[in-house]
Amino acid sequence: MSSAKNKTNSRIAALRSMLCVGLDSELSKIPAIFRSMERPVLEFNRAVIRASANHAAAYKVNTAFYESRGLAGMRDLEATLQDIPPECLSIADAKRADIGNTSRQYAKAFFEAWPFDAITVAPYMGFDSLEPFFEYEEKLVFVLCLTSNPGSADFEERILDDGRPLYRAVLDRVRSWQRNGNAGIVVGATKAGLLQELRQEAPELFFLIPGVGAQGGSMQEAVKEGADPDRGGAVVNVSRALIFPQGDFRSISEFEDAVRHEAAKLHNDIKEVL
Repeated sequence: MSSAKNKTNSRIAALRSMLCVGLDSELSKIPAIFRSMERPVLEFNRAVIRASANHAAAYKVNTAFYESRGLAGMRDLEATLQDIPPECLSIADAKRADIGNTSRQYAKAFFEAWPFDAITVAPYMGFDSLEPFFEYEEKLVFVLCLTSNPGSADFEERILDDGRPLYRAVLDRVRSWQRNGNAGIVVGATKAGLLQELRQEAPELFFLIPGVGAQGGSMQEAVKEGADPDRGGAVVNVSRALIFPQGDFRSISEFEDAVRHEAAKLHNDIKEVL
């Protein structure tokens, strides 16, 4: 079985937590106390990690917030990856996929140059566009399946000629693509009921579940419906609602206390279900 999957399930069991902290670290939104620093986003990320590390099973770095700042942003991405606790799953939320030779370079970038444990990918170019990612058998590959955004209805929920919604066809293919148990899917917490349906259909896959917090999903419902039969196999992502707590912070310690408080609340919600 994938070592990334084993590591994460061990962390979930030890903490009784499926919390994934989303580092969607938008420069314009970080508190003013960080903005006078030489590398404000990096120091903000470090504060979030320090405050949440005792509650988190995973960290998800949304690469768009780093790529948009050019070389400075990519340096912050690299340094942030180094600061993620090694016992936690590190996810590159990059949503990559392309023809095979290009995907091979994407896989090399996010699994070697930046050694993330996992990546998000898009399925609609087919298996040859994803095979280079699945060849890294010790990693986790999260395939977009049924996402939390309203526009998921445009394609993901369309009914195919055989009567299945498209997201079910994606699920079936992902189950056949995995190697060494290294496959996962992205399923939104806002898809109540459907999340449970997908879990029942694919108990062996690892789930990345976004949509809790600012998008309105329920943490407890996500854990209840997304956990596998061994009470693992999933992480539930929270980004804005956790990393941007309300307040006019006069010090980094005040900010960290606020993040720690929010992370502990989410952790308690999870423990009530696991």
